[in-house]
Amino acid sequence: MKRYINMALLYAILAMAGGVFYREFTKYNGFTAKTTLSVLHTHYFLLGMVFFLLLLLLEKNFSFTNAKTGRILAVYHAGLNLTAVMFAVRGISQVLAPTLPSGMSAAVSGIAGIGHILLGVGMVLLLVQIRRSV
Repeated sequence: MKRYINMALLYAILAMAGGVFYREFTKYNGFTAKTTLSVLHTHYFLLGMVFFLLLLLLEKNFSFTNAKTGRILAVYHAGLNLTAVMFAVRGISQVLAPTLPSGMSAAVSGIAGIGHILLGVGMVLLLVQIRRSV
């Protein structure tokens, strides 16, 4: 259970850092339009901190953690952080160079899509594991 609270704390810190970076980076560059950097903060808060706090409560009630949980959480972490990195790449490029070459733009979108897929797979596998322990 300590692992879950430590992950929640880590993602809370990353969410705060993402929010501060978004605010200061756009302000420093005089950028006032909408940018993908704005969702970095909320994704880390909800899919990081809140998700792991919920896992902590579920573990306390159902004791679902077993040998497979670590691998499932590795997939989830990879998906969340890959998605967040691509949000940052897309957002920084929106602020510094509003038009990306189409190939690069597609690559960023594709990698972010892979991150979302990994997030979804990790979440579904964890839900299945929790369901089996109930």
